[in-house]
Amino acid sequence: MSNHSTAPGRPVEPEEPEPHDLGLSHDLPTLLNRRHAIGLLTAGGLVAALAACSPTTGASTGGPPSGGPGGGAPDDTSQADVGEGEIPEETNGPYPADGTNGPNILTTTGVVRSDITTSFGDSSGTAEGIPLTFSLTVVDVSGEGDAGTPVAGAAVYAWHCDREGRYSMYDITDQNYLRGVQEADADGRVTFTSIFPACYPGRWPHVHFEVYPSLDDATSATNRMRTSQLALPQAVSEAVYATAGYESSVANLQDVTLDSDMVFSDGYALQMAKTSGSVDQGYTATLRVPV
Repeated sequence: MSNHSTAPGRPVEPEEPEPHDLGLSHDLPTLLNRRHAIGLLTAGGLVAALAACSPTTGASTGGPPSGGPGGGAPDDTSQADVGEGEIPEETNGPYPADGTNGPNILTTTGVVRSDITTSFGDSSGTAEGIPLTFSLTVVDVSGEGDAGTPVAGAAVYAWHCDREGRYSMYDITDQNYLRGVQEADADGRVTFTSIFPACYPGRWPHVHFEVYPSLDDATSATNRMRTSQLALPQAVSEAVYATAGYESSVANLQDVTLDSDMVFSDGYALQMAKTSGSVDQGYTATLRVPV
């Protein structure tokens, strides 16, 4: 289990960020990390990536309105050392609400919860969509054996967009749903009740998450030991997007593949969730998180 060290204390929140574009540019500013730099700097990849980041609008893409308050460069300080067989380190994107780019939901009373479909605290509202329950099992694979040791007591902060492709606290400033923290049980497992996220322009359907050593550490992004993303299978996504409310996701999913997605293009074997269920009954997704 690898970790990284940063200066102690809570990160300083940046000034009000600039309006953001949609699609690939949601996560492109942190693309030039260790994991992606080589691929982008060869075969003209960097030029293509920058071209894909040209301004678009919600009207032209079918995505949410552009120009929301959640733009600016996302944090790129999470550079955890990743050992062989560990889940890849990824960008936390421009909408983490972990204090690295604007608000910090981690210090808000009530964020530790399993059901993240509703807003809490001073906010109220419920995210609509096909039910999705997802479980992440954190295991330490630094020792002998392939199975790893469950990291009991670790904490996981998870967040994702709604069925329209919008992120609470940024695109929707008066809501904080689809965000929450859970403490891992004796088996290293955390479980969240949520809704199936949209596919917005340029990105494969995904869930963001950060792993912390303990619940006490899960109040400042400087304490995180891994940042990664869960990918959702194509067949399940297509079934969900054929239902009311997910109309914009149909074309968006047709325009992206796992091989073209800027996060999963260099490998997603350790990030693809196992799923079961149906549109009528809702879905469950599970992912092993080796660190």
